[in-house]
Amino acid sequence: MFRLLAFVIGYLAGCVNFAYIIGRFKEHIDIRDYGSGNSGTTNAIRVMGWRLGIVTFFGDFFKCFLIYILVASLFDNQIIGLYAGFGAIAGHNWPVFLKFKGGKGIAATTGLLFAVDPLGGLIITVIVATIIYFTKYVSLGSIVLVTLMPIMFYVFKDGQIEYMIISILLMVVACYRHRANIKRLIDGNENKIGFKKK
Repeated sequence: MFRLLAFVIGYLAGCVNFAYIIGRFKEHIDIRDYGSGNSGTTNAIRVMGWRLGIVTFFGDFFKCFLIYILVASLFDNQIIGLYAGFGAIAGHNWPVFLKFKGGKGIAATTGLLFAVDPLGGLIITVIVATIIYFTKYVSLGSIVLVTLMPIMFYVFKDGQIEYMIISILLMVVACYRHRANIKRLIDGNENKIGFKKK
């Protein structure tokens, strides 16, 4: 029951979508009508520029980071906090207040990684940032991030079963959300960072 409650609390927090909010108040647009149609960091960068895109990233990062810390502290149980983080990513991807049209959850997932284990999160972030820097493919970095997540939980959380199950679920969900990107990567026509939508 506590796990379900934590998931619902996290979901509602995750529904606070920063790309949408920033687009409405700063650019007077619905970001879902532009670019890829996703209300996440990458589309925010392409549509609104780097400055607002970075603000979007940290907003989505910290909503997941903080809800994990808050719920884990409230219940004095990190596993319960993990379900809140899981819920926050689900809320970001499928926000009920935006007709379930959200982002792909990578910034929020990064926030969860750092909340669960800062060192593990830092290691994965350095690897992913290096990949993005040299390839300019944000989608490739995102896929690598979620693929490394179960490995991180196995190493830093001693392979605890619930951490493993949720990390694998998040990996599957993220890869599904990136299925079009994966196809374009395979075909060699994926958009690189800096690509501008007309």
